Amino acid sequence: MNWDWGVVADFMPYFWSGLLTTLQALAWGTLIAFSLGLVWAIAVRGPAFVRWPVLGFTEFIRNTPLLVQLFFLFFVLPEWGPTVPVMVAGAIGLGLHYSTYTMEVYRAGIEAVPVGQWEAAHALSMSPRRTWQSVILPQAFRRSVPALGNYVIAMLKETPLIATIGLMEMLGEARAFGTETFRFMEPYTVVGIAFVLVAYPASLLIRALERRLATH
Repeated sequence: MNWDWGVVADFMPYFWSGLLTTLQALAWGTLIAFSLGLVWAIAVRGPAFVRWPVLGFTEFIRNTPLLVQLFFLFFVLPEWGPTVPVMVAGAIGLGLHYSTYTMEVYRAGIEAVPVGQWEAAHALSMSPRRTWQSVILPQAFRRSVPALGNYVIAMLKETPLIATIGLMEMLGEARAFGTETFRFMEPYTVVGIAFVLVAYPASLLIRALERRLATH
């Protein structure tokens, strides 16, 4: 099959629509993953009646396929309550799934804070809230940033799964366009290049940030 630039031109409106959907789902998913991951990481340091349910829930989510979770959110959950908009289901699915991984990143960052920092905060009679806010979390975030960035890239590469519930991101648009025109090479190539152009610079940025943090 010969390359046809006319097919590329015809595909571009669909591509831009899919790219916007991909970035929206990624942005909301990242916000959910980072926020919930921090909540889980703090909760598992709490009393047993909080720690064990959180650990059980996060292990269940981490060991269940993301595709199954997306289907549950969009097709099963509405049977028990109101219908979930497809973008909401996609973003929650991505964010909830990856929050179980960002939780471990935060936990590692928190545990890397020297014990003396906790003891100093206690000696200064800081409240638990102020200890977390002013002493522990700033140091934990510093150690967590590179790994969190890697999970954003991983989430980007998982966004094609949201097309299975009808949220047409880049790859979903390419598949639909190819099915209608019987031209798959051009749309898939454009989408593949787009993923590289987004993910590779982000990887370089994360590595540079990691080196910078390591020298300070």
